[in-house]
Amino acid sequence: MSSTDEATTATTRTPTRRAAVLGHPVAHSLSPVLHAAAYRALGLDGWEYGVHDVTEDTLAGFLHDVGPGWAGLSLTMPLKQAVIPLLDHVEPLAEAVGAVNTVLFSSVGSPGRPSGGSSGGGVTTIGTNTDVHGIVAALREGLGTRRVSDAVVLGGGATAASALAALAELGCASPRVFVRSLERIGPLRAAVARMGVSPSFEVFDDKATTSALAGADAVVSTTPKHAADTWAALLTERLTDAGDRPGGVLLDVVYDPRPTALQSAWAALGADAVGGERMLLHQAAEQVRLMTGRPAPLAAMDEALQAALG
Repeated sequence: MSSTDEATTATTRTPTRRAAVLGHPVAHSLSPVLHAAAYRALGLDGWEYGVHDVTEDTLAGFLHDVGPGWAGLSLTMPLKQAVIPLLDHVEPLAEAVGAVNTVLFSSVGSPGRPSGGSSGGGVTTIGTNTDVHGIVAALREGLGTRRVSDAVVLGGGATAASALAALAELGCASPRVFVRSLERIGPLRAAVARMGVSPSFEVFDDKATTSALAGADAVVSTTPKHAADTWAALLTERLTDAGDRPGGVLLDVVYDPRPTALQSAWAALGADAVGGERMLLHQAAEQVRLMTGRPAPLAAMDEALQAALG
């Protein structure tokens, strides 16, 4: 058994309930740290949380082998879209966003759940999305009770759709979305149509982008690591020269490196910046609630996360 297939457990007893994170690659995932901390704090001695390297090609086989002892799965890339046609039911938010990061299992025909049972172990598979919750909760750490009127999203990938859903929940259904190419955002446009939001799409431009960032109530950067470093430098240069500062809250979904260049620049200009580890924490907490049926022990999970991040 490879190290990525070894289970992270809160106990040495034979597990009575199982959960796991799936992805490729997945060895770097912090999900086991968060979920194991939750199980310890909740006294769930029989629960086990594993790590499995699963590709798009092997995902169907993994789901088929799931049995009644399973509570749920956390999904990372590249599985969030690939899993959708393999599920018995997809919750409306996940369907609209076009991404499932959480799979729940229930006995076939359980009250309030659809029948079917695509797994060979006789359980029904339900797909949902906790990334949206994670973004909302992370932004709330900086926003407090303020609503969002003007917002900016950087990037046009899968996470951008979750960011748009989160911003709509916070009061802004028409943010500005800056992307590298308008020709490559077909899936995001489709998600926008399903969600009923009305963002504007613009190509990255030095002046327009930095101006939008400075004037927004909330900014969510969904670009890969280091992709927003250019905007960090431009933002610092332009706002320092103008004697201005951002007025809103920034969430950079990247947490490695921590802090990112954009997060550091934002904070240095005197504005509130939230790191991607806060989104990670809150989306995992919602997964724990859904899988265990109990409120997530957020403080214990946060303590474990901070220790893991150093």
